[in-house]
Parts: sequence; C-alpha cells; structure tokens
Amino acid sequence: MPEAPTIGELLAEARAELAAAGIDSAAADARILMMDSLGLTSTDLHLRSGQPPSRPVEPFRQRLLRRMVGEPVYRILGYRPFYAHEFTLSADTLEPRPDTETLVDLAIEALSGRFGRETPFLFADIGTGTGAIAVSLLSEFPFAECIAVDIAQGALDTAMENARHAGVSARIRPLVSNYLRSIAEPLDAIVSNPPYIPSDEIDGLDVGVRCHDPRRALDGGADGLDAYRALAAGAADVLRQGGDMLLEVGAGQGDDVRCLMQRAGLAFVSSRADLGGHERALLFRRAAG
Repeated sequence: MPEAPTIGELLAEARAELAAAGIDSAAADARILMMDSLGLTSTDLHLRSGQPPSRPVEPFRQRLLRRMVGEPVYRILGYRPFYAHEFTLSADTLEPRPDTETLVDLAIEALSGRFGRETPFLFADIGTGTGAIAVSLLSEFPFAECIAVDIAQGALDTAMENARHAGVSARIRPLVSNYLRSIAEPLDAIVSNPPYIPSDEIDGLDVGVRCHDPRRALDGGADGLDAYRALAAGAADVLRQGGDMLLEVGAGQGDDVRCLMQRAGLAFVSSRADLGGHERALLFRRAAG
C-alpha cells in the first residue's frame, strides 16, 4: 500500500495544478484552501510539512477542481475576511474586497471627527450585500445605528447573519429598497459601494467576477454612473444638513462622481487611494444650515 502524501507534497502538487490551470494566485490559493479544508494553520504548513494530514484529503481535492475552473477561492470557502470579521457569502452578495476597506478607513476617519466613539448617530449602507461596510462601522462606533439597504432580500438575510456573528445585529435594520427611495428618516451619513462597472465591460471581467458575483451588484449602466445619479438625486431628501456621503468609485470615475454630487449640493471634502494608487473612496458633505 503506497504511503499517504505529506502536507508538503500535497501543497506542492496543488500549487502546480493551479498554476497549470492559469491561476495567477496559485500559491496563495493552494495555501488558503489547504488550511481551511484540512484544519491547518500557516505554522502547520511549515512544521508538519513532512507529515500526512490528519483529515481526509478528498474535500481539499474537490475544492482544487472548483478553483481550477475559475470559481473564486473565497466563494469556495463560503466566507471572506474583511476588516476585523469574516463575512459569509451568498449568491445574492458581492464578495467584499480589499479596495472597499479603503472606503471604511475614510468613513471611520470622517465619522470619528464628527461624532467620536460615544455619540449616537444614524447612517445607511446602500447596497449592503454581505453587510461588510455596515458591520465594520458598527463595530468601530458602539453607539451608532445603521439602516442596511439592498434590493435583494437574500442579501439582507446574509447581512443580518453576519451582523449576528459580529454582535451588532441589535443596531442594524434591514430595508429592501432601491437606493434611498424607502428611507423615511433623516440620516447623519450615507455610505455606499454601489455598482459602477459600465454594462459593456462586464463580459470582459475575470470569470470569477462575472460568473460568481451578482450582475446587479456590478452593472452601473452604460457609463457606470447610474447608481451615483440615484444617490445624488435622493440625498437632499434624507441626508441631514452637515451630513456625509461616502462613496467607493471605480478607477478614473472620481471627477464624474464629484460633478454629480456637487450639482446635488454636496461639497467634496476629501478622497483616499487604494493600495494600487487609484482614487477609490470619496467624501462629500451637505452644507450645514
């Protein structure tokens, strides 16, 4: 009977198979899938590399096959780390990505300056998806409350599950709405990572995005700006005077979004670039009365 392969041998084999399938992140993905599938830590991969795993390897091999045909690694796991928490994914939610942490960083900076950590305030997360933005901000501001808005009930169900796991569900209210239309109370801030990919560019996206993220969470209309128009149009009805609008934007969209928001009476305050150097998060403020 042949000896069982060691952890090191399995990892090397997985890296090679993913690389041969054209996966650019083969090494990282092999490690992530192996650790989750076989119950290993990164330390185990080094210290136990010469030992066979204690769990069956077939689930790991099945996950490798899924990754080889383009399914994103965190879709395979069913969750993704973001900021200080892990967020369950579903078919109704966009996979939260590191670029959006740039928006959360800017929001924390802006809201800390206005409210500190002990002042109650109300914000809305528009297009909440997994609830990654809402949960991350509620974790930073223990007296804040959030209206989590999404057009898909399934996304709101996922967001509330994630809020419960993070211990903030008592301060988050799910609302099925198309952008700001159904919000009936004044907000101190609006935060959103809306759809911003131009419609004719979606088919050219990586297979992991175009086939596994919901199209409605990607498609920003012909020029990628439809969601920003909707947010600009509704801001005056729900955003308090002196309130903040914080938005994630696609690369190169900053100037267009600034024009839309400024025409809606929102003054540009600041922006922040992502790790790739692209302007990614914008802060606007409604004038105080």
